[in-house]
Amino acid sequence: MNKVPAERIRKLNESAPRGDGEFVLYWMTANRRLHSNYSLQRAIEWAAKLNKPVLVFEALRCDYRWASVRLHQFILQGMHDNCIAAKEQNVGYYPYVEPSLGAGSGLLKTLASRSCVVVTDDFPCFFLPRMQSAVARRTSILMESVDSNGLFPMRSTSDVFPSAYAFRRFLQKNLGTWLPECPADAPLSELQLPTMSEPPADITAVWPAATVEMLTRFDWLRALPICHSVGPGVQAGGSRQATARLQEFLNKQADRYGEDRNHPDQDASSGLSAYLHFGHISSHQIFQAMANRHGWTIESLGDVKKTRGSRSGWWGMPDAAESFLDELVTWRELGFNMCANQADFDQYESLPAWAQQTLEDHANDPRPWIYDLESLSNAATHDAVWNAAQTQLMTEGRMHNYLRMLWGKKILEWSASPREALSTMIELNNRFALDGRNPNSYSGIFWVLGRYDRAWGPERPIYGKIRYMTSENTLKKLRMADYMRKYSAARPVEQQRLF
Repeated sequence: MNKVPAERIRKLNESAPRGDGEFVLYWMTANRRLHSNYSLQRAIEWAAKLNKPVLVFEALRCDYRWASVRLHQFILQGMHDNCIAAKEQNVGYYPYVEPSLGAGSGLLKTLASRSCVVVTDDFPCFFLPRMQSAVARRTSILMESVDSNGLFPMRSTSDVFPSAYAFRRFLQKNLGTWLPECPADAPLSELQLPTMSEPPADITAVWPAATVEMLTRFDWLRALPICHSVGPGVQAGGSRQATARLQEFLNKQADRYGEDRNHPDQDASSGLSAYLHFGHISSHQIFQAMANRHGWTIESLGDVKKTRGSRSGWWGMPDAAESFLDELVTWRELGFNMCANQADFDQYESLPAWAQQTLEDHANDPRPWIYDLESLSNAATHDAVWNAAQTQLMTEGRMHNYLRMLWGKKILEWSASPREALSTMIELNNRFALDGRNPNSYSGIFWVLGRYDRAWGPERPIYGKIRYMTSENTLKKLRMADYMRKYSAARPVEQQRLF
């Protein structure tokens, strides 16, 4: 088993490890899996060095923003898979679900006080960085966060890239160094460590571990102080479901991904974004599966001088595979680059200067339609295409990738100001989307307003020089008759007018 690259490890405090602790604590917060996980691998490295067992602690609080039945259930399904994997690999696993506000207070502090080292996940988005920094300040032992998000270590460069093209050129020059490095698929099977099959009984007596029934039957969620109007999505969570979905994609859709992924009726998207967001699958695992499918080796990489940032031709795989990898690697990791290096990534002021200027120039333009948050949330607009996309998001927890762009553009057009449009997009996406609250989600939302894009002409009302999209053109360009029938069927007749 290779060592975790130093570029992926970040000290969160200046404390020292404690040799007389009972265990090495892996506080699982973003990489919610027991395979292909550099964070777990780092905890195992410490355990081997100190001759201590590893305790994996995965917790779910009930007061995070946008907490809902949809998000809770998806995470709990992942916890159940981790319970099974932990037993198979003979590692201590402690799933804790907070039953009421504040019930988990003191638990992490107690676990840390009995640990040798605390290792956690380096995820640059949502509330996790603030929470981890606060814990590190109050912890008297070494605490590290480990990046297991993508193929390229996100903190190995401090540059923030203005476009996918610029980032792609950078990756083509630098990613080859990192491609041979990948996390161990089953790190616990490669070492003989002291075992800890259960968390300490005196701790679970105060903070009971989640039972198998809690992780497989969800009627008890009704008692939690979370949002109950956002019910389960159509995807079930967990590493087993993620792996099954990856295999289904490779068997049924991967070969036509480049040609059909933009057409809602063709359903050629991977369906993996929610699993990536919750860490139920790793980008390394997905990449390796695609590479194995095409007999790829590191020698297959193309000449950087010839590709120079082009979308295809560098990986040395078929066009459909290269199109998919551009989304998985370039676009996904571009978002992590922004969130890791720019603190205001989710603020209006982080938009490019040209985008802020053109939006300001047109901020007072008349809006033919203005909708409030409730109307948009309920898909109650005059535009049937937009209503269908929002209905899919609201009911299923996902939205077709191409329609996400149109969805955001119309919110800009129907909001009283660009700032209000941004706030609405963030609210709706993070409330309903299983893959919301993620660097990649913020990339998509801010792209609507000009991030990673360029000025377009002709200059238009409301949009200014921001790229323009319409529902009329979307219907003409895309194959989506079945999509419209499916997601418009429940809409009242008066809301089915196209424009």
